[in-house]
Amino acid sequence: MGARGAPSRRRQAGRRLRYLPTGSFPFLLLLLLLCIQLGGGQKKKENLLAEKVEQLMEWSSRRSIFRMNGDKFRKFIKAPPRNYSMIVMFTALQPQRQCSVCRQANEEYQILANSWRYSSAFCNKLFFSMVDYDEGTDVFQQLNMNSAPTFMHFPPKGRPKRADTFDLQRIGFAAEQLAKWIADRTDVHIRVFRPPNYSGTIALALLVSLVGGLLYLRRNNLEFIYNKTGWAMVSLCIVFAMTSGQMWNHIRGPPYAHKNPHNGQVSYIHGSSQAQFVAESHIILVLNAAITMGMVLLNEAATSKGDVGKRRIHFH
Repeated sequence: MGARGAPSRRRQAGRRLRYLPTGSFPFLLLLLLLCIQLGGGQKKKENLLAEKVEQLMEWSSRRSIFRMNGDKFRKFIKAPPRNYSMIVMFTALQPQRQCSVCRQANEEYQILANSWRYSSAFCNKLFFSMVDYDEGTDVFQQLNMNSAPTFMHFPPKGRPKRADTFDLQRIGFAAEQLAKWIADRTDVHIRVFRPPNYSGTIALALLVSLVGGLLYLRRNNLEFIYNKTGWAMVSLCIVFAMTSGQMWNHIRGPPYAHKNPHNGQVSYIHGSSQAQFVAESHIILVLNAAITMGMVLLNEAATSKGDVGKRRIHFH
């Protein structure tokens, strides 16, 4: 029974093959070619991505921040494929631009990039680059950018969002603040290592030496230590420094002033209530000192033992 059934099944299979529509073979061939083409395109993308990452790693081995012109920007940042994040500082460092803020921001940016480049966590998922206005004017025009310096994060996929532009005017451009912003956007945590700065230590040593030498020379007459006016002046200097925002400047590192790149107008007062310029702190310090001096003079005029008529003239 089994032997007789086998030829019958083969005949039925042959009939089914003969009954296949002739138009299905071109369709299957087209589907096969499409799969091969898609596989080849994916392989091409992988090779292109590997070449881009290899080139970026080579540049990073030479310097922690590599400069980009318009062509490099479009190839390595705008064009896919891309599986890495790119931090870009748009700046104007040429001397004729007279952008002192750009130079200060570049120093902090260099500290941040070096901290990442020489850390144990360094990998090919994050790179630092720079576009100078005189080397990539077309990039500034493409992004409708009219101010510098500006820090932007370009994610591995999609377009940058609003939060991918660093709020420099409100936060300042200190390396620590930039590192915190990068951690929020990329989940890459960078520990900032600043080069040793001995200027503060030298200044403190000179101050201690000066005070020590003064005390030694006046060792037989130390009554000046109990001088109330001297201590009052020292206290006022500390109060003026703190109330004018000098500590905030030290922590945030804001620019001294802001120069509009279009009309060249310099702004010494920040437009936001959450930030300030260094020049603004100096203006507040001078105003506070002037008000205090006026109050002292009024008090001296009121309590002096001179002619009553003169005191009235002072008050009028």
